[in-house]
Formats: sequence, C-alpha cells, structure tokens
Amino acid sequence: MKSSNLGYPRIGEKREWKHALERFWAGELEETAFLQEMKELRLHQLRKQQEIGIDLIPVGDFSFYDHVLDAAFMFGIVPKRFAQQEMSLRTYFDIARGNDTAVAAEMTKWFNTNYHYIVPEWHEAPKLMENRPLRLYEEAKEIGIHGKPVLLGPVTLVKLSKGYESFKGAVEALIPLYEQVLSELEEAAWIQIDEPILATDLSDEEFAVLRAAYTRLRKATNSRLILQTYFDSITRYKEVVKLPVDAVGLDFVHDRGENLLSLQQYGFPQEKYLAAGVIDGRNVWRADLENKQALLEAITVVVPKERVIIQPSASLLHVPVTSKGEALEPILQNALAFADEKLAEVVLLAKGANQAALEASYAALAALSASPVRNQEAVRKAMQNLPAQVERNSPFTERRELQQVRFGLPLLPTTTIGSFPQTAEVRQKRRAWRRGELPDATYQAYIRAEIKKWIEMQEEIGLDVLVHGEFERTDMVEYFGEKLAGFQFTKNGWVQSYGSRCVKPPLIYGDVAFVAPMTVKETLYAQSLVSKPVKGMLTGPITILNWSFVRDDIPRRDVANQIALALREEVEALEDHGIRMIQIDEPALREGLPLKREHWDSYLADAVYAFKLATTAVRDTTQIHTHMCYSNFEDIIEAIAALDADVISIETSRSHGELIAAFETHTYEKGIGLGVYDIHSPRVPKLSEIEHNIARALQVLHPKQIWINPDCGLKTRGIDETVAGLCIMVQAAKRARRQLEAVIQ
Repeated sequence: MKSSNLGYPRIGEKREWKHALERFWAGELEETAFLQEMKELRLHQLRKQQEIGIDLIPVGDFSFYDHVLDAAFMFGIVPKRFAQQEMSLRTYFDIARGNDTAVAAEMTKWFNTNYHYIVPEWHEAPKLMENRPLRLYEEAKEIGIHGKPVLLGPVTLVKLSKGYESFKGAVEALIPLYEQVLSELEEAAWIQIDEPILATDLSDEEFAVLRAAYTRLRKATNSRLILQTYFDSITRYKEVVKLPVDAVGLDFVHDRGENLLSLQQYGFPQEKYLAAGVIDGRNVWRADLENKQALLEAITVVVPKERVIIQPSASLLHVPVTSKGEALEPILQNALAFADEKLAEVVLLAKGANQAALEASYAALAALSASPVRNQEAVRKAMQNLPAQVERNSPFTERRELQQVRFGLPLLPTTTIGSFPQTAEVRQKRRAWRRGELPDATYQAYIRAEIKKWIEMQEEIGLDVLVHGEFERTDMVEYFGEKLAGFQFTKNGWVQSYGSRCVKPPLIYGDVAFVAPMTVKETLYAQSLVSKPVKGMLTGPITILNWSFVRDDIPRRDVANQIALALREEVEALEDHGIRMIQIDEPALREGLPLKREHWDSYLADAVYAFKLATTAVRDTTQIHTHMCYSNFEDIIEAIAALDADVISIETSRSHGELIAAFETHTYEKGIGLGVYDIHSPRVPKLSEIEHNIARALQVLHPKQIWINPDCGLKTRGIDETVAGLCIMVQAAKRARRQLEAVIQ
C-alpha cells in the first residue's frame, strides 16, 4: 500500500514561519529575504516528509497566511475595496489584515476546527492570476521531490465564499480556470482536490453542480485525481464514489464509523483507489496500531490492498510538528504522536506493522489508561451525581431588573472582552518569572502595577464596565489548564489558529478537577481600585474542551462536564468574594458543531448543559456574561438563548454587521454585546464605521439590550491603537446614547 499525507504544519518546529511573518509585517525583513526564508522552510518540510518515507508528498499546502485566501487570490477573487490595488504580496496581506483605508475580509472557523480562514468576497468574474500549484510543484521537483499538488476544490471554495449571485454560476465560472491549472500540471502523477464540503449536507442541486464540475475536470488532465474529503463521513457515499475521479479520500477516524459502514454496505468501484484516512489528523495521541490494522483489514475486504492509500484523516495543519524535544513524564510522552510521528505511523501501516510496533503502541496506551491521573475517585463520584437539570433561580426578566438596580448602568454600556495588550515587556517578565529568574513577589508586584495602570486607563477612556486585563495569562485556555488537575502542557506543541497567531493547546490526559482559586486574586485587586464593576473573566468548558487535545478514552461530554464542575467552584469563589459580574467565554461553542445537522441537537444539548452546570449556582443579582466570535449565529441562536447568560457579546465587525440579521428572524430578549470593531486588524476604526454597526443593531434590537464592545480580546494589539480604538468606540456609544435619550425624552 502507498503512504500519503494531506498537508503538513506550515509553522515550523520553532514557529519560524510566524517569526518571519511578523518581522516582515513590522518592516524588519525585506520582501526578497522573507520569500527566501519561507522557501527554505517549505523545502525543509518537504525533505522531512521524504525522509520519513511518505510516497505522496503534498505540495501547495504551504501558505503565507491561509489556504482559502491562497485559492481566492490565485483566482482573482478579491474584495471590491482592494480590487484597485496591484495583485501583490501586500494586497494579499491587506485582504487578511486590513489597511488604513479598508477593513479586512471576514474571518471565520474552518468547518469544526479552531483554524480560521479568510472568507472570499466575489464582486466580478474570477480569473487565473497564477498557477500557484504548478510553481510549487516545479520548486519541489528541483530538490528531487515529485510531489502531489493540493488544491482547494471549486465547490468548497464557492460554498465558503460570499457575494456571488448564484452558486451554480460561480462554480461554472471557476471550472475553466481549474481546467487550465490541471492541464498545466501535466507531469504530476497525482493531484489532490480537497472538497471537505462533501462532509456536510449538500442539496440535490448543489451535488448536481459538483458532478458536472468533476466531469469537466476529469477531461482536463491525464494525472490521477484524488477527491479528498475529511472531518466526517460523506453523506452521499454512493454518488461520490461514482464521480469521475481516480481516488476518493475518506476520513475513517471522525466519521463515527459511517464511512466504513457505507463501504461495507455499498462496496467500492474496482477501478478506483481508496485514500484511507486511518491516522487521526486532529488529535495528538499515539495510534493503537493493532486497532488500525483491524480497521485496514475490514477495508481491504472490500478494496484490494494495492488500491488502498494510507494517510492521516485530515491535514496535519491541526497538530504540532513533532513531539521530539518534549520533556514530559514518560507515561505521557510515550502516548503522544504529533505530525512527524503520525507520518511514521502512516508509513508503518502502509508497509505492514510488525509485532514489536504493535506491542509498543499497546503498552504505551495501556500505561496511560491505568495511570492514577485517569482514575480520580472524587471526580468519578461527582460525575455519577450530576443533576438532570441545571437552571438559574429566577427567569431572566426578573434577574434583569435586579441587576439594573445593582449596577445602574446607562443605555448602551461600554466594556471590553477581557484582555489588554500583552507587550514585549509583559511577556518578558512572565518568561523570566516562569524560569525562576524573577522572584514571585517582584512578578506579582509587576502584574499589579499593570492592572492598576489599565484600570486607570479604562476610567480615563470612559468605559462603563472594566476588566483587569489578564496580564498574568499566556492563553485563555492554557492559563486555566495549568491550574486544574488533569492537564499537561508541551514546550513546542504549537498550532496555527489564524494568521501568525499560534496557540499551544493543552493536553487533557486525566480527570479534570478544581485545585484552588484561579482568578480571584487579580480580579479582587482590580475591583478594589475602582467603584465601577470589574468583570471576573473565565474560559468556558466547551471552549477549553474544543481548544485542547482531549483524551479519547471517554466521551467528550464527560470531559466537558468535568471541566464545568471545576469552573463552577471558581464562579462560586468569585461571587463569594463580591464579584457580581462574571464572564465565561465560549468562543469555540459554534466551531464544535457537527458538520451534519442530524448530530446538532445532541452536541448543543451537551454544550448548553456544561455551560449551565458551570454558571447557574449564582445569585439573581450576579450577572453572567459570555462571549462568542466568528460564528454563524443563526445556526445556534436557540442554543445561545438556552445558555441563559444575562449578556452575550458577539462579533459584528468583520461581517460588517451582517450577523445582526440573525436577530431579525429570531426573538432574543437577553443582553447583547456588539463587537463593533475588529481587533484582529492593526487599523484603528473610524467613528463612522462603529456608528454604522451600532445603528444597524438598533434597527432590530431594543436599546436596553445592547452593550458596546470590541469583537474580541485586545491581547495582540499595541497600546496606542488599543487606546485610540476604545476612545472612538466610547465616543460612538455616547453619541448614540444621547440620540436615544433625546428620542425617549
């Protein structure tokens, strides 16, 4: 059997990719030098895959920012506000990050992952600007690697876009361009076309368009075409395997067993290859090779071995590069497999795993399963006694009146999402403290000074509800994981989230439990400095779950409820110390939504239960906030209401207020914090832009519901741009408030 890879982490073992990007953006690296550094990294990654023994090595999966943006840019799908610019590297990054005169393109989650893609915006017919896969194929060939070009498929590209007049028309406009790209890749033995949209629910009309598209693409090239799917089973199995392609790639890890069942029930075309995704491309645990061999034996009952290609279930973009160099306890270290180790597993399975390898994988996983950290009696007992229902003491309408009396907030109260700029100095102090180079007392005094400085700054800006700034936190999930039992952290386990933003997901490898208060000290200090309310800031159970690498030996809902029970103790600790406004962020709730609607209800029910388990023990006068970003809220509006949070903050900036439309067709009575400007772009918003977003919301929401805030935390922004943006935001809110008060009077 051949071995293959769908995509390799682009960031580098030590995040060389990120550092080059940020030096280039800062003007510290010339474009020529930047391109050369990226090329060296790209070729290094190809050589690594060759050395591991992968037969079909992907080329074209590397990106300077995002692979969806790459595809759109290649086909000239550029937002109208950037269309007059030269099609240069600067324009490419301007679309993603914005510039002084134009806001960035919308950014949202890539299917049900924590990776964010740039949403393509159509405004005119596409045109081929460059055959990027060909250029990268030729580059790889120069070092002796005849790679497998990777393209985002035309149907997925259109489905992830906005601004086109008709789905069919947009796909048909792209097909001649794809035909040219494929025809020019005449030397490539295999070409991979990614259509993950096939794991969702396509209509009959949409699938007919897809079938017609691939009928044409098949005729454009003599190369073998792999139609690649991932993230779930394919709904239209019988139709997909009949498409005019040479191979079909299926996910046999995250498919709930449905792809294997379809294979066994309906068979597989004898003339085609099956690219079998049997190694988990989205989690970090070592494969049980005996189990994987059994899976392959079931597959090869239907498909001959010589027509099976072994590969990960998805691009390895979603896992760290290598576990080498980590210094974890042996019982955990031996159970890990990052990208390089997963590719070694792929090669091993393709060649036929030997007995020693089978025994080693079994022993490593068995040792972890038997470890005390996975068998905490107190946690197990608490899980056995979970209540069937978890509710607040009183309905929202009653709580709202009590909370307004307590806080006395004006119309359109202003606040932020939680974090303030983590400057180089903040990061340096934290690193020194972690290394033992800075005494604890000195570090704590520094953190207090930062909190005090920003509390005073928030008062000067004129915000109504303040935050302590989170200067003590590295990451919104990592911080809590470090203080809860059952978590472990890596040294270099980084993955890309968006742009150059990399995160280091914790490993949830044991039973999760509360150990001691995690946020009380800093929040209480901030509140002691000011009479205005200061929000306690926590990360919610579903976000901690979805942004971690989660143990796979028990159901995910059980892990979520373990986290929720631990957070419930923290919420109670904050409230007991007088903090009566508490924000429990769930930005990842929507991203975990299954790709098929038939599985939505169970996921959302579990998510709502976990959130309420963490939050509903508080008094009526305690106001619970939550935050969600870059989500299609119309999909989950009922679940958002079911969370029973008093205030939810949402993103409305990159989508230019479009998300407010979700509330035009759904009744929502609770408070809504509008993310009125984009913090992921370095540009300072214009007053008119924020006023437009506020006015848009006031068309469909009652003024008493609306809060005004940025669309996300300000951790990654500079101090000057943060202060300037917040001042403009407060100015816009005050102007809208005066207009409303004049009307009311």
